[in-house]
Amino acid sequence: MSGSDLSSAAPPSPSDQLAEDYEALRHSVGAVTVARDVVLVSGPDAVDYLQGQCSQDVDALEIGRSADALLLTPQGKLDALVRVTRSGADDLLVDVDAGYGAAVIARLARFKLRVKVEIGPIDWRVEALRGPEAEALVDGASPPPGTAFTVSYRWGTVTGVDLLGAEPRIPPPVRRCGPDAWQTLRVEAGIPVMGAELDERTIPAEAGLLERCVSFTKGCYTGQELVARLDARGNKVARRLRAVAVDPAPGTGVIIRPGAEVSVGDKVVGRLTSVAWSPGLGTVVALCYLHRQVEPPCAVRVQAESSAGGTVTGRALGLPLAL
Repeated sequence: MSGSDLSSAAPPSPSDQLAEDYEALRHSVGAVTVARDVVLVSGPDAVDYLQGQCSQDVDALEIGRSADALLLTPQGKLDALVRVTRSGADDLLVDVDAGYGAAVIARLARFKLRVKVEIGPIDWRVEALRGPEAEALVDGASPPPGTAFTVSYRWGTVTGVDLLGAEPRIPPPVRRCGPDAWQTLRVEAGIPVMGAELDERTIPAEAGLLERCVSFTKGCYTGQELVARLDARGNKVARRLRAVAVDPAPGTGVIIRPGAEVSVGDKVVGRLTSVAWSPGLGTVVALCYLHRQVEPPCAVRVQAESSAGGTVTGRALGLPLAL
């Protein structure tokens, strides 16, 4: 679902390896390890309980199928963006960006009263195959060694397959790619991650998560009221997740970091959340929540680090980025 969180790092300088990794992930197939925590929810009441706790219709999932979902506060703010996989009649796997497994367990246990459900971590990991040739390499009926489940992946312009299991092995001769290239694809596609684009202040509509993660035909769940109210009002929120492309070429000594202010005229309209170098676009790209009055595409100024300081020119763009 989501990728490596390099949001605290400066954008990588273009290199042959980055370009080759990017080419594989974008146009053929490459493999990246995505850091995920996996939680097992099991027991006779597991499906009914999770149905009432998350935004997705997990009761409708067939065994082996997955869907992205939201765990929300009673006020409708985000606790976690997760993926739910039906692993058995009374078992479900919930995976989330690494470092948030304990928070998911605590959130799911919070409302667990008089139900037969066990919730706990399992020592699994996720290997991600990305690119248009990924699905052809994986036979779901006979997954690669160490893989318990294969999950199709599609988010914006990014496609592939995730391998979930104790020790999933990458089918040869798939290229092993570094995290910088996956960070670039993630930014280009507008895939938000916990701790960068998503936290306890996030309203799901701001990140464009409702269509992907919410069933509007299922029964009640925690946090539903705000989601339904925003949907009825056309999901009008104060800010939205957008892309920003920055003009300076590499080698100029200009550094763009997460947290940099984005301005239109003399008004700050947002801050960058994740930054990467895009070989496909030949520029620095970033994710940013921009005020709803900013209508992409439009010119912006981005705070930069350099010997001269100041700002650089950029463009606010919609997601996913057109390549």
